[in-house]
Amino acid sequence: MLQALFPRDFWLYAGSRFSAELEEFAGWLQEHGHLRHPLRLHLHRAKQVLERPGHAFQSGTAFNEQALQEAFRVSGAGAYLTSCTGRIFSGFLASRGRLETVQSDKPLDILYRRYDEHLRDVRGFARQTRFHHTSTVKDFLARGLHPERKLSLLVADDVEVYVQLKSRENKRQSLQHVVAHLRAFLRFCGDQGEAPRGLSVIDTARTYRGELPPRALDWTLVRRLLASIPRRHARDWRDYAILHLMAFYGLRPSEVASLKVSSIDWENGILSVDQSKTRSRLALPLTQRTLRLLQRYVALGRPASNLPALFFRVRSPITPIKHYGVIEVFQYRARQSGLPLDGASSYALRHAFAMRLLQRGVGIKAIGDLLGHRSLEATSVYLRLDVDMLRVVGLPVPAAALVGSAAHV
Repeated sequence: MLQALFPRDFWLYAGSRFSAELEEFAGWLQEHGHLRHPLRLHLHRAKQVLERPGHAFQSGTAFNEQALQEAFRVSGAGAYLTSCTGRIFSGFLASRGRLETVQSDKPLDILYRRYDEHLRDVRGFARQTRFHHTSTVKDFLARGLHPERKLSLLVADDVEVYVQLKSRENKRQSLQHVVAHLRAFLRFCGDQGEAPRGLSVIDTARTYRGELPPRALDWTLVRRLLASIPRRHARDWRDYAILHLMAFYGLRPSEVASLKVSSIDWENGILSVDQSKTRSRLALPLTQRTLRLLQRYVALGRPASNLPALFFRVRSPITPIKHYGVIEVFQYRARQSGLPLDGASSYALRHAFAMRLLQRGVGIKAIGDLLGHRSLEATSVYLRLDVDMLRVVGLPVPAAALVGSAAHV
């Protein structure tokens, strides 16, 4: 592997006392989708750091996590890239069981680890859910707890000050999640005797279903957004295909991210979509235009990979795109287009799709099935966006009321 990557300088890597680690690291990087050029750079940086005098690393043994972090912490122009290589190399060692982790013995760090284990083992939360909970906890311990006070001396006023701080940084919907995370943590601390009981009783922000109609882009603006993508490079083809599917088929970002090459029936022109909300599979008939677009994307934009995913990241490592990556595609293209799209989200394409169907006379039930809604109530909010329809059903103002109003002026 190293000889193929460094045909001219292979002797430098073969002669290194860490040649075995570098060879295995190269294979691990390739398995995880890193491209040739950044892969070579990671190996070069890792070799430089490991061979630097003053470090007591030994080939064939476990590496101390703290010592490794310090070794990859350098100054100068390449500090950030070297630290990135350090994190990736640590991940490689951890996957091989060769990373000795050093856990902090500080009381708050121990409590944090115990709470994370509680979320995992008792409440059964997935890794991503635990990440959101523990992120709030870390922020609360850093900003909501006075450095000179212990958690056992926490009072309700401290919690209220922190909630007010977060209320200035988040919308009401996001603040509800913050309060829920905080309630769970303070309840755990109260049960464990780490903090006074009763602090988990926190008022949360109120939100009202349907208080605001969904945001939908004008269809002319949607077409202009798609037309602004040049389609010259692989990234252009990927982004155009993603936004096309969201605009013309109403797919969610998570549904786009979950698509596989096998999701497309090329012969019959059918796209199979796993709808995340209803946990059902939807078969969408594709137009010839969309089929040609997807064929062009697979030929010109999709990287050569044995993975089944349809859409990938464009940066190394080349891995399947995530739903937040799809959201970033919309945000990037919206900025590049120069169109008046400030404040618009990727879901505005989905809402534009629903409005287009509604204005063409498609029934609410059919629109809801295509959007993957669980109830007609979720789909009916789009009726509030059809201003022309609202004008038709609006009742005329009685003439007597108009006369009476004029008399009081």
